[in-house]
Amino acid sequence: MSRDRAIRFRIFPLKSIQSNISLAFSLLILAAIVLTSLVSYQVSVDAVERNSKGYIEEIIKQVNMNIQSYVDNMENISLLALTNKDVKYYISDNSFISSGDRRIYEKQISDLFQAILYTRNDIASIMVFGYNGRFVSDRRITNLNPNAKLQEQAWYKMAKSEGGKSVISAPHVQNIVQNEYRWVVSLSRELKSTDGITAEGVFLVDLNLSVINDICSNINLGKKGYLFIVDKNGNIVYHPQQQLIDSKLRSERIADVVQASSGSSFIAKDGEGKRIYSVQDTNFGWKIAGVAYTDDLIASKDELRNSILLYSLCGLTISLLISVWLSHRLSKPIKELQSDMKQVEKGNFDIQTEIGQMNEIGQLGRSFNLMVSRTKFLMEETIHNQENKRKSELLLLQSQINPHFLYNTLDSIVWMAEQKQHEEVVLMTSALAKLFRASITKDQELVPIRVEIEHITNYLLIQKMRYEEELDYYIDIDESILSYKTLKILLQPFVENAIYHGIRNMYGIEDGRITIRGRQSNDQIVFEVEDNGLGMTPEQLGKIRFNGEEDARNQGIGIRNVNERIKLYFGHEYGIHIRSEIEVGTCVTITIPKLE
Repeated sequence: MSRDRAIRFRIFPLKSIQSNISLAFSLLILAAIVLTSLVSYQVSVDAVERNSKGYIEEIIKQVNMNIQSYVDNMENISLLALTNKDVKYYISDNSFISSGDRRIYEKQISDLFQAILYTRNDIASIMVFGYNGRFVSDRRITNLNPNAKLQEQAWYKMAKSEGGKSVISAPHVQNIVQNEYRWVVSLSRELKSTDGITAEGVFLVDLNLSVINDICSNINLGKKGYLFIVDKNGNIVYHPQQQLIDSKLRSERIADVVQASSGSSFIAKDGEGKRIYSVQDTNFGWKIAGVAYTDDLIASKDELRNSILLYSLCGLTISLLISVWLSHRLSKPIKELQSDMKQVEKGNFDIQTEIGQMNEIGQLGRSFNLMVSRTKFLMEETIHNQENKRKSELLLLQSQINPHFLYNTLDSIVWMAEQKQHEEVVLMTSALAKLFRASITKDQELVPIRVEIEHITNYLLIQKMRYEEELDYYIDIDESILSYKTLKILLQPFVENAIYHGIRNMYGIEDGRITIRGRQSNDQIVFEVEDNGLGMTPEQLGKIRFNGEEDARNQGIGIRNVNERIKLYFGHEYGIHIRSEIEVGTCVTITIPKLE
């Protein structure tokens, strides 16, 4: 058993084709349902995740808008300071006449800032620091921290570097005021002179971080989802679990968020679970990131999985029942065909299987019927051919012991003996003995061409001695074909016909001549027996070809029987061909295969 057949046997060990079909269908259906269920579940999960990404993006956009609106309000406050005449005059290079005049300006500016603080609880403090050394805040009396250098404050340096644009700092402890340490986010801006060229000071608004917490903490991203904010340098502005991050008890993908483009999303999967990160950029350099856990987003994940499993089991059960029914229906005509084949095995060649639909099985049944019919025909034809072969052998035997030929030959020998022609008697008797010696070899149907040529030479020698001047012959055989095989006594019937029907009836018109040729052509041996006898009309030639009429008047084996004998031994592509013309002669061409 080959490897492939062994593998097939292990996979389908069942003997019944119906069982194999049922098993194959069941496995195929099971694989299809499992694959479809997995794909459906994954597609559903992916769809939920896509929708969740869109939902998170919309929430982050809304948060971004809220924070941006909040920052814009802070910038509007800075514009009040920028456009206020008292502020501009206070931080300019103008000198005051007296300290009283200076306090008037400070009171007016402080009152303005207090009015703003009164309407905005989210603002911790408002201050202006002039490059001329003057300072004013929302309080009447403000003492600066002598240990905190103004020029080293991050918000101060950022404002100076931006040259008039508002900047937002990271959350930090504001220590510029003595004995105050507030956790704030600073909005700072450099103030310009009226000409818009000369820098005159820095405006500062400290925002309570609780406002950012209020905006972000009310966002619902599932049970475990959250939102956090970082600046462009990766510093955390807001995170609901910032203390855990600061204490290294929790990690966050801040680097990935900083590198992500605005409006993009990415998925993180680690020990904390599978999460979706959605990132939005603000106009002032912050990045807002929303984090949602897929387990929270797909609230009905288990229910979805159970529903798909239930429907899959129902579909599998129905499909298995259908597969059993289909396998029975498909295997039924095959079983019937198998039963008919067993009848043929028992020798019943009259059986014909029933053909249903003309599908592959129907075509198989049709082929089976044709095969049985053809087998029956070939068996009958073989029996018929064997009968014809035996008849041909009997006719061949009869031609070998033709009493007329034997009588005429012995009569010629007696006549030559009476005439004291001893040498001719010896020659004719020797030729007759060799002729009959070749005839009595019954066990060999195929003989070398050399033996066949020797046989026909002896036959022509006897006929030449009988007819003397009335008959002449010429044998031209290619020596390269002498070792090939041919049927025994193949040429004698044609030579005999040439003598008795072509040359003997010429009545002295001219001497008769018989020419025998032999050559090879590709993979064939071609013999020609040609005479210059009376010839035949087309009608006579047609009767010989189709009816074998010449057999009735010829006591020899006959052309038709020789032709059938050749086809029986060598095939239908071999045989004889006759061409003849009145008063010109007849030529018989005999074709056989090359046989070593």
